[in-house]
Amino acid sequence: MKCLLCSSWSLTHICKACQREELEPSLYKRKVRGNIEVYSFYKYSAIEKLLHTKHTDLGYYIFTILAKIAFQRFSKNFEFEEGVVSLGIDEHVRHGYSHTAILNKALRSNVITPRFSKIKARSSETYSGKSFQYRLLHPRKFSLRPFKEKYVILVDDIITTGMTLTQAVEAVEQEGKEVLFCLTLADAEKR
Repeated sequence: MKCLLCSSWSLTHICKACQREELEPSLYKRKVRGNIEVYSFYKYSAIEKLLHTKHTDLGYYIFTILAKIAFQRFSKNFEFEEGVVSLGIDEHVRHGYSHTAILNKALRSNVITPRFSKIKARSSETYSGKSFQYRLLHPRKFSLRPFKEKYVILVDDIITTGMTLTQAVEAVEQEGKEVLFCLTLADAEKR
């Protein structure tokens, strides 16, 4: 097959050279809800075409590559004195996979334990392409399924306005858990 980025022949959807040269992650930081840090590995504009593959079968392969490059590398260097769980926000299965579950799974380490299908929106609203005002008027209404650990890392693919992460943080905190920070693949904020 051909690499999606450089069109050279490759055994993977994105060749190793492009993974090293074009997809080296950086760390971008924002806050939601006033004090919760959100760390993103890419600017949205840098990987926009790759992010849009989440709406296709190809997305499984692309998100697996991006998760390995960014999330897995992060988890290997993360240290904390207690066990931490990571929760993928709204891990709906579409096209045979959940892109947030793929990102969440890549965080598995000696310190981080991914938990799946623990935070779900009770509303079927989708925020993709919607305004901040629309997001305010149509909350996602997250519910949290029980788990024993206290410390949480929230995982999503993109942060745009921060509304989804804010609502997810509130749902987690209402259950007496502590969100350490949030991780996203891409930050869509224009700077």
